[in-house]
Amino acid sequence: MSEKEPSPEEASAEEEVSETTQEESKETAGEVQEEETEEQPSTEEEATAEKAEEKEEEEAEEAEEEGEEIEIVEERMYTIPLRRVWGPPRGKRTPRAMRLLRAFVKRHMKAENVEISNEVNEELWARGIRKPPRQITVRLVKDKEGRVIVYPATAA
Repeated sequence: MSEKEPSPEEASAEEEVSETTQEESKETAGEVQEEETEEQPSTEEEATAEKAEEKEEEEAEEAEEEGEEIEIVEERMYTIPLRRVWGPPRGKRTPRAMRLLRAFVKRHMKAENVEISNEVNEELWARGIRKPPRQITVRLVKDKEGRVIVYPATAA
């Protein structure tokens, strides 16, 4: 059982196939190396520019989260009377004040989406559930999306 030696035509065909596969592998290896070199910045200036861009993007994201970059459509100051809060039992007064504040903002700013800032929340809850303030002065900011954010009024 000896193997036949391939004819010269078959041998040349096999060599061509192996040469083409080697060329293809070299081409793909060359493409991979080119891609790797493209990913690496060629100069230090480009690297620092990319870092600066990344920092700017991060700062922009942080500013959006903090609410500083809100496009204000309308801004109003109101002193909201909370006298109706004092009617219910003592243990339900501050939650009712929150509901009353939200209803007041919806009515006066004509918006459904109302967000109350932490500062206003802390101001309402400062004396606990039993003794909310009699009135509260707030700054209402409406953005282009129709969202209203309630901030405490600051003396200017």
